[in-house]
Amino acid sequence: MLYTSKYKSPVGNLLIASKDNKLVGLWIENQKYYLSNFKEKIIETENLEILVKTKKWLDRYFSGGTSDINELDINFIGSKFRKSVWEILKNIPYGEIITYNDIAKELARQKGIERMSAQAVGGAVAHNPILIIIPCHRVVGTNGNLTGYAGGIKNKVELLKLEGNDMSKYFIPRQSNVS
Repeated sequence: MLYTSKYKSPVGNLLIASKDNKLVGLWIENQKYYLSNFKEKIIETENLEILVKTKKWLDRYFSGGTSDINELDINFIGSKFRKSVWEILKNIPYGEIITYNDIAKELARQKGIERMSAQAVGGAVAHNPILIIIPCHRVVGTNGNLTGYAGGIKNKVELLKLEGNDMSKYFIPRQSNVS
């Protein structure tokens, strides 16, 4: 069973999901891959401990404060490869930005191999089921391209600005849908 709760944020309505009292999802309404890995019956509730803790975490985050990801009990649901990418995302510090290539190099180092595909990393980043908390918005293309955010490029920009990033170093690709 999947337990959910809604949260109004500066980037839109969010849906928070838990299973076995662990955080398993956080999506921006109408985003790409919304609830994509979940087929369980959904029950909306407001008072489940993990959902309440997540809302408090989000309150601090959106008010400009840093929040420790380790405060929340998280259970990644996905392939072994995706989970390894999401673990790297989890460790990107507040206000910092890395590239898909940086993640690919770190995965290659961890696996003891020469190279890892940045495109494969991009696919795993795109399927991150816990947006904002697992900060995939902090990942950009090597040249500063702000591509690849399932919650929308406009929201990616807003989150990066909230964290104090100098956006003059980055650009939105022409073909990208800004909404």
